[in-house]
Amino acid sequence: MVVFSFLDWFWLIAFIVLMVGSGVRFYRLGKRSEADFFLAGRGLPWWLPASSVYATHTATDTPMWVSGVVYRFGLAGLWYTFFSAWCAISAFVSTKIFRRSLAYTQAEWQSQRFGGMSGELLRGWVAGWQVFLNMFILGWVGIAMGKVCGFMFGWPLWIGLIVFSSVCAVYVLAAGYWGVVMADFQQGVIAFIVIIIVSFWGIHAAGGAAGIISKLEVMGEAGRLNPFNFTGFLSGDFPMVWFLTMLFIGILGGLGMGTAIDWFPEAQRIQSAKTVKDASWSIWAGSALVIFRNALWGAAILAFFVLYPNLSDVKDYEMGWFRLGFENLPAGMIGFFFAAIVAIHISTISTHLNLGAVYITRDLYHHYINPQATQEKLVRVGRIGTVILLAGSFIFGSIMENITEWLIFALWIMAAGIWLPGILQVVWWRFNGWGYLTAWVSNLVFSWLVVWVLPAFGILPELKDYHQFWLLMLLGAVVFIPVTFFTKPEKMDRLVKFYVMSRPVGWWGPVRREAQKRGLL
Repeated sequence: MVVFSFLDWFWLIAFIVLMVGSGVRFYRLGKRSEADFFLAGRGLPWWLPASSVYATHTATDTPMWVSGVVYRFGLAGLWYTFFSAWCAISAFVSTKIFRRSLAYTQAEWQSQRFGGMSGELLRGWVAGWQVFLNMFILGWVGIAMGKVCGFMFGWPLWIGLIVFSSVCAVYVLAAGYWGVVMADFQQGVIAFIVIIIVSFWGIHAAGGAAGIISKLEVMGEAGRLNPFNFTGFLSGDFPMVWFLTMLFIGILGGLGMGTAIDWFPEAQRIQSAKTVKDASWSIWAGSALVIFRNALWGAAILAFFVLYPNLSDVKDYEMGWFRLGFENLPAGMIGFFFAAIVAIHISTISTHLNLGAVYITRDLYHHYINPQATQEKLVRVGRIGTVILLAGSFIFGSIMENITEWLIFALWIMAAGIWLPGILQVVWWRFNGWGYLTAWVSNLVFSWLVVWVLPAFGILPELKDYHQFWLLMLLGAVVFIPVTFFTKPEKMDRLVKFYVMSRPVGWWGPVRREAQKRGLL
């Protein structure tokens, strides 16, 4: 149980006042239009969306997840986070294509790329899925905060789940994306400073770098220092083929859209950048900060392993980085540390509240229900959507306990069966809306069957995660490739319009020649 001093309470209260105040300060800008409430008017320099990318992906659950995989596998566990390398490719390929489209959301982009009934169904499907997924993410991030507060103060989980997300909602409701991105910049700076302080403090408490290495050797665990410490090519719990799978996902995934769970928050930041060049650099720089942060956490969790080597329950060791801070920082710094935890928590909460609301407003309400809605009404619907997402997150959060397992499942479900279609929709002109829609639906069914249902009934053995990826990708391909060829290609007029505006890469020869023939290139 942590006991706060006066200085600790000062840090916490001062931070909350600063964050909420700075967000609410942009109320006048946020209420001007739909574009301001969700994209800050598309006028941001690259470093603001970059800091938002970093802050958003530094959530309360993130150190738990990194702690979980590094405690189990040593530094090699950091390759779990390598899927984020898709951003290095995406920054200069799919980011440019998406920014040129001017679509508010990935759902809107579907109706630009695909036409007719399939395009409309895809827009509705992706929008609905994103509303659900953002509630889901808000729930697991919220319950992670509940666990931290329970560890620190002995509070019931629901207090951490509800209180800080509700405080964050104040400035999201007031200023929309303007409040999100401005608060993210401050939260990102605070979080980065505290991550450095706590990680180095924990390393020092474990005897410094030399002391940790020495203790690992004595414990017979020196292999944890080797990032390529695999158990064989195909054998063991952590084989080389798993690593190759991560490389495959990360590198090729950057060519497509929707190939990772992180694509959707990134898409909003891409469209908020003032130019295509700003969009590219924002994704590259934000992701580089994420990878550097993961490396710091990796070293800190090795220190935690040396201090507490015999933890077998994932619920205990996924709290590793938090315990390093709470158990080693001096009085007065605990409050600063907790204020930073609140920062990394609400930066993610604010993003997903606003991101889910744009799908409700732009793709469901504005597109399907009231195309003639005024800008004032659209902003109002955006605020109502924010409240719906917040309430839904409390329900999801109340049914989750194990952060690591939920996060890995979410990564796979988003990265397996729709990973390849997410690339094909960008690089291959013949891939059509029916193929992509079929891939989405079949992946949702196959994921639950392969990961949860069939193993529970003993019909299929419990597969390793990389086995699940390859199996789900193949099962999906068996469905969506025949559907693509048995249905008509998209109309050439639509493809030419899309090609001229977005300039995709890959196999677009017939469309490019038609655009040249019409004098559009």
